[in-house]
Amino acid sequence: MKRFIGFIKKEFYHIFRDRRSLFILFGMPIAQIMLFGFAITNEINNVDIAVLDHSKDATTKEIINKISASKYFSIHQFIDREAAIKAVFKKGKVKAVLNFEKDFSKNLIKERKATIQIITDATDPNTANTISNYVNAILQQYQKRWNKEITITYQITPQTRMVYNPELKSVYMFVPGVMTIILMLVSAMMTSISITREKELGTMEILLVSPIKPIQVIIGKVFPYIFLSIINAVVIVLLSIFIFKMPVQGSLFLLAMESILFIISALALGILISTISATQQTAMMISLMGLMLPVILLSGFIFPISSMPLPLQVISNIIPAKWFIIIIKGIMLKGVGLQYVWKETLILVGMSLFFIGLSVKKYKIRLE
Repeated sequence: MKRFIGFIKKEFYHIFRDRRSLFILFGMPIAQIMLFGFAITNEINNVDIAVLDHSKDATTKEIINKISASKYFSIHQFIDREAAIKAVFKKGKVKAVLNFEKDFSKNLIKERKATIQIITDATDPNTANTISNYVNAILQQYQKRWNKEITITYQITPQTRMVYNPELKSVYMFVPGVMTIILMLVSAMMTSISITREKELGTMEILLVSPIKPIQVIIGKVFPYIFLSIINAVVIVLLSIFIFKMPVQGSLFLLAMESILFIISALALGILISTISATQQTAMMISLMGLMLPVILLSGFIFPISSMPLPLQVISNIIPAKWFIIIIKGIMLKGVGLQYVWKETLILVGMSLFFIGLSVKKYKIRLE
């Protein structure tokens, strides 16, 4: 037992002496969570739009003022002819043009309908669609006030209520995903070079002839990073709560235990990569390039898995990040308990045991 404790101490010394490793372990996650949290968003604010008002009556001015008063849009310029629309879009500043038809107010009173053409720059389809939806929502609110004295027989009025994220804040979606990616990539990347570093430094022979068993070597390599990754997870959660106002509706204890479980699975995967890699460079390439795209694309972080082709849906089941995102969203946003995420928890436990077992087996092969 003393040898094992001494081995763990040696691993801590290795980590703290390597400033580059410490920067990757602590500096990069903080920078990434801040960058992704502020930069990645599907919301729009202060989008520059142009207005082409053929009517220029009291109604169009009222609508324009209402749109301008919202936090979503800023009137960049007024144009006086349709030929100028293309030139406005080519400059790249304006993302949408509102085109009010001639005699807008008169048509609205006389014919009970008037037309506003919403022209958007669809080089970014998601933003164009969001702008269109926001403008339509503002116009519907205005229309409700206009028609408050009018009743229609058998009128059906849909009422939409958003649960768990009523304000539709994109940070509620991105923070759990970014937290998962950071813990997965950083944990796997750091442990993936742990055994290969011994090979390159020439100290692997000492481990091979030492009385320490393979399982002790694997656990000894993983243990220091568990401790350091837990600190990482705590920092990320605190940033999410206090900087991005991310709620934690469920149990903090359950969130901590699930995070530790996911960290162990990521570290075990990194150790597996380390045992099958000959050099640190190879291990880094496998852990960074081999894990980044699958984790981002197949975890459900950005794209819903249910919308993917069936083969990709099946492949996504072997991605640990997929199950952790389900768990963390359930705990933080829905406030669920273990009875709702036990299946995902068991899958992560199984994956951790599988990765550790396979790492020990690969390490034994190198002892022979």
